Amino acid sequence: MKFKIVTVLFFLFMVLETMAQPVLSTGGKRMPDEWIDSATGHKVIRLTRREGNSLSFYFHNRPFIGNKMVFYGTSPKAAPPSDQKVEISNMPEADRQIYLLDLSNLAIEKLTNRSLPMNGEIVYNKGGKVYYQIKDSVFEHTVRSGQTRLVFVFPSDFKAGITTINANGTLLGGAWASDEEKEILRKNPGKGSYFNLIYEAKFPRTLFTIDVKTGQLNKLFTDSAWLNNVQFSSTYPNLLMFCHEGPWHLVDRIWNMNISTGAINLVHKRSMPMEIAGHEWFSSDGKTIFFDLQQPRSQYFFVGAYDVQKGTEQKYSLTRDEWSVHFNSNRDNSLFCGDGGDPGQVARAKNGQWIYLFKPTGERFESEKLVDMRHHNYKLEPNVMFSPDGKMVIFRANFEGFASVYGVELEK
Repeated sequence: MKFKIVTVLFFLFMVLETMAQPVLSTGGKRMPDEWIDSATGHKVIRLTRREGNSLSFYFHNRPFIGNKMVFYGTSPKAAPPSDQKVEISNMPEADRQIYLLDLSNLAIEKLTNRSLPMNGEIVYNKGGKVYYQIKDSVFEHTVRSGQTRLVFVFPSDFKAGITTINANGTLLGGAWASDEEKEILRKNPGKGSYFNLIYEAKFPRTLFTIDVKTGQLNKLFTDSAWLNNVQFSSTYPNLLMFCHEGPWHLVDRIWNMNISTGAINLVHKRSMPMEIAGHEWFSSDGKTIFFDLQQPRSQYFFVGAYDVQKGTEQKYSLTRDEWSVHFNSNRDNSLFCGDGGDPGQVARAKNGQWIYLFKPTGERFESEKLVDMRHHNYKLEPNVMFSPDGKMVIFRANFEGFASVYGVELEK
């Protein structure tokens, strides 16, 4: 009898808790801190409860230190994101600083107080360290102690930017670009303007590493290809992934390099005209490279998977509406998420503006809609990722009229 009473009370508590959450259409107005998306039944939580714009990291840059998340924020006086594509690098500069969010209680701590704008989305989880760059100088901030130190200053003849750190936290990596390429970018800031110009120019690019302790610069490899999207494996310290940037249907994009031996390997070879592969990322265990795969472009949609040890591939199909600007995977690759896309994206989806949850089933993805994104402007890409405990998908959005970071619970 006592067990039945406890069960009934627990059930009533859960019902009352659910009823306490407003059921609302997402976006198009100021939302409460938490609500149930009326289109999906999933609970959405505003994680960054602060004035000003807040942006989480790019989808493959893991921002977590334990159960805390590093993000960028501006002061309230900063202008909202423009109608151009919005990333942290072109986010309004008014007091753009790095913050730390405790996902257990949503407490926010300001980590930096710099007078000059900074860039860099690099976190070394095991060491609790955040790396960022101001002009030619690279800094390391240790969260626990609050101490910041200068790691490296780029020499005048090699001005470059860091983008990644290796699995044991010893090496930072990135790509150097020529002054001629930087001038094209300065004169043509919109992606639609500079993208083909830089690809066709064939300026040299150089991959490099920086030793975090000694500050030693090591130039790894130079090519006339547009080397970009540099990522270290999350498990293997010497495995570096990079891409040949450019129009995706013209390049074999995804490559990796063993920085100990110098061996370079093509991850995915295009097999038909207009095939594209890109927006690649390492799995949490570093053993798989996943990527958006279309065979051909805008016609048939997949998420590709490349086993870095065996060199084998497999792929999971999805529909046009399920295609997403970015995909991501959870800790054991049992679940994936996607941020959807508006009709102007490559898939030309008519009903694709959703945050999605995917479950691999055989050779395809089974999908579930998590958040209605019809009021979101995809110039700010949501860049989905799983929370450290795997219970939420975290994304950024502007459907309230400003940029903020949200979480949607997977369990209804």
